[in-house]
Amino acid sequence: MKDKVSSESGDDGFSKQRQKNRSELGGQVSISAQSEEKKDLDSAESKVEKAPSSLPRSSLLRSSLLVSTMTMLSRVLGLARDVVVANYFGAGSAADAFFVAFKIPNFLRRLFAEGAFAQAFVPVLSEYRSQRDLLAVQGLVNRVAGNLGFILLVITVVAVLGAPVLTAVFAPGFYLHAEQQFDLAAHMLAITFPYLMLISLTAFAGAVLNSYEHFAVPAFTPVLLNLCLIGSAIFLSPFFDQPIIALAWGVLMAGVIQLLFQLPFLMRIKLMPIPIVDWQDPGVRRILSLMVPALFGVSVAQINLLLDTVLATFLQTGSVSWLYYSDRLAELPLGVFAIAISTVIMPSLSRKSANKSMQSFAVTLDWALRMIFLIGLPSALALFLLAEPLLVTLFGYGNMNEQDIVMAAKSLRAYSCGLLAFMLIKVLAPGFFARQDMKTPVKIAIQAMVANMIFNLILIFPFAHVGLAAATSMSAFLNAGLLLYGLLKVGVFKWQPGWGLVIFRIFCGCAVLLPAIYFINVDLQQWLAWSMWQRIANMALLVGVGVFSYVAVLLALGLRKKDIIIS
Repeated sequence: MKDKVSSESGDDGFSKQRQKNRSELGGQVSISAQSEEKKDLDSAESKVEKAPSSLPRSSLLRSSLLVSTMTMLSRVLGLARDVVVANYFGAGSAADAFFVAFKIPNFLRRLFAEGAFAQAFVPVLSEYRSQRDLLAVQGLVNRVAGNLGFILLVITVVAVLGAPVLTAVFAPGFYLHAEQQFDLAAHMLAITFPYLMLISLTAFAGAVLNSYEHFAVPAFTPVLLNLCLIGSAIFLSPFFDQPIIALAWGVLMAGVIQLLFQLPFLMRIKLMPIPIVDWQDPGVRRILSLMVPALFGVSVAQINLLLDTVLATFLQTGSVSWLYYSDRLAELPLGVFAIAISTVIMPSLSRKSANKSMQSFAVTLDWALRMIFLIGLPSALALFLLAEPLLVTLFGYGNMNEQDIVMAAKSLRAYSCGLLAFMLIKVLAPGFFARQDMKTPVKIAIQAMVANMIFNLILIFPFAHVGLAAATSMSAFLNAGLLLYGLLKVGVFKWQPGWGLVIFRIFCGCAVLLPAIYFINVDLQQWLAWSMWQRIANMALLVGVGVFSYVAVLLALGLRKKDIIIS
């Protein structure tokens, strides 16, 4: 749905406001909730402005497409960013140092801000929005902003002062075997770490906007990071003795711009936070109680990727960069589709859970799973088949040599084998968090974490960095399988009719997709010999043929718009 930036005003009369609220809620609020609302309103000494109600909801598909479009723009610029970084800095020791310095706050951002915090905050905010007035919602937003900002400030100060210690923990290989690389990474970490505080507050603002169906602004915000890093590499790097330090400053600058960008949109929905530190507020305490287990449960995949980085610092030079570039490509379908779908269904599932609409809850989850299979399987197949061409087209310039392409392609294939599981986790986890069940994902996360460590130790010696990527994929399947089993066991998810036909169509489409792109592809040497524009043209041809063949089969087998739309 389109991201409206205007909100409903509460300036109308008392009775008109009550009638408007009931109309916008569409009859979804229970009788008891309406009675409680009436009691609160009748006892008010003055007119109370109601929290902005849900915008008229179009299909989840339309909302997902909106987020996907914005995310696609961000990912395309992200790939452009990586092309620039690869061209300017390659996959050497300096690049490895930057990726470590950037990965630490970025990992904590995904773990804390976009992971545990968002999954704990959105259900509570949705409940406040459904059952209380705007003043109560504003109070919750103010206190969450104050407490979150205070925690992040303390963490940031400690981390910046202790950057060498933190670098030694996350990159022990640098500390033990590469002193200059370690010093460079620690220096850049002190610059990049404040990004965690800035982007976490940005994620907080985005969670509020998403809860009010304003999806486009938060989805567009990552574009600003990519623009800052591209500009830093091109324009700032010549002014530094160690040019790659310009990227670290680009990260910090991006955090400031991203936060400032979202604030005007919070003002438009009358939820601009005025930070208040209050640890006794019931809403804050509930969010904190939900966050603690969610810190582990929601981001096990990110923890596994970080473990890969830690272990990769003990491997040959370039291993960290090879994993980074392959992970970036694997994250393209993950971010464009899976995270977009997850972003859209989370507020919807939270509302359905709060209103006890569990049949609708199950139908929404089922739709999300169908979309993941429909997109995830062909995406994984395409990444596996086109690993070298994709890497050459995007990164095979300047200091990125043929060996780097070959080694990154190996880990990309390992990640592609787990792509479906990575995507499934993104839509299965909200099934727990929307019901404020954090304990089950934690138990599953611990099991997946232990499995990943075991797989790492088994596979790292014979397969080096490829073994690390394969271990992450294997543990992701375990994680996704246990999440699905947990939802089925408690009865909140039930398979809806038609899955057999869905799987049949997908497999037939993939069966045609595979030979379609395999036989028109050429060997690596030809890709390396081509100019940039030749590579882009041939890659566009491969992607176009693949998408056309897959979609044509789906349509020929009867897939129609009604099969992928849910309101």
